[in-house]
Amino acid sequence: MKKLVFLLIIFGSFAAHSQTVTGYWYGQANVEMAGIQNNYLTELIISQKGNRVKGFFGYYFKDVYQSFVVKGTYDPKTRKVVISDIPIIYFKTNSTSASVDCITSFYGTLRVSKVKTELNGYFYRDKKYTYTCPDLRVNYTLYTEAKVEDSIFKDMSSTRSFWKPQPPVPDVVNGNDAKQESEMMAVADASAQAKKTDIPPAGTASTEKKQTTASTAAATAAVENKQTNTGTNSATDNKITPAATAPPSTEQKVSTLALVQPVMQADIIKINEDFKKRKQIVSKQIVVSSDSVRLSFYDNAEVDGDSISVFLNGKLVVAHQALSERAFNVYVQLDSTREINEVSMFAENLGKYPPNTALMVISDGDKRYETFLSSDFNGNATIRLKLRRNSLAGN
Repeated sequence: MKKLVFLLIIFGSFAAHSQTVTGYWYGQANVEMAGIQNNYLTELIISQKGNRVKGFFGYYFKDVYQSFVVKGTYDPKTRKVVISDIPIIYFKTNSTSASVDCITSFYGTLRVSKVKTELNGYFYRDKKYTYTCPDLRVNYTLYTEAKVEDSIFKDMSSTRSFWKPQPPVPDVVNGNDAKQESEMMAVADASAQAKKTDIPPAGTASTEKKQTTASTAAATAAVENKQTNTGTNSATDNKITPAATAPPSTEQKVSTLALVQPVMQADIIKINEDFKKRKQIVSKQIVVSSDSVRLSFYDNAEVDGDSISVFLNGKLVVAHQALSERAFNVYVQLDSTREINEVSMFAENLGKYPPNTALMVISDGDKRYETFLSSDFNGNATIRLKLRRNSLAGN
């Protein structure tokens, strides 16, 4: 009898463990329409705690990859997973860079066997897309060798990247072109060797000394040559000496390479500085239930080249985003220690028709809030998000 009870306990703990949906899932989603072959390669990385799941959803479609932070629920009794508000590119789009999104909800069922563990279901379209967006059938398989820990979600963020073909292999060069190429390769080799031998960067005392020495040597040679030719005609005096036209030394070339500075870093610094100089113009306060929300930005008028940056509590979240009729999405984690979180839209330009205007849609679980923003070079349009305190225990 004791052995039977022991076996039942072991079996029960195994069954409970096997019902978790935590893991790395990969699969393919297909359009549920006759004769349609469009499909999406998709991945789902989720962590389960109790009846709640959170994680990361990503997919490849044609030449684009998109990923989103997601949250949902899991019922261990029915083994059902539900994740709402997942945007997926319209399957008939001709241009992924200017396409529209179909808002879907994932409903999946966990199936465990000795062979493999699967999560099968559908991405069901939102009701308002009934006549435009089809449902997608998806079959996920658990990648058992990958371990999912909470720490991996800290570095995850929403992304959107396009695939571009690699540049063609250059043709074989001959003659003078080959000589120039060999010289360029010599400079590159010298640069690599300089890094190995820890040559100081440009601007240090050692580098400046070497540059000064080389310049002094060239000037001295020119003077000596001129003195040697004293008494000759003026044409000889005005001739440029070989020392003056000699190519820079390898050390000078390396120093020149070291002077190149990343442009993006300086650009980001300027955005942060300009943001602090402008006024924060608060237009609305919204009470939200979730500690992470999705922000979708559209150009609310004629698309005229508006470009923005988004800040959360004074910290830059995303920069250099052009506004268009197609939304770009930003997922932000609200600071639960603050009574108010502020989302600000910084105008990088004013577009063709000032000021810089946008429609921002805030997705808070199954609730959506719309607000219009207007920014210029004097002020940042700001929305205040107040986190409902009685919802913190459930998140």
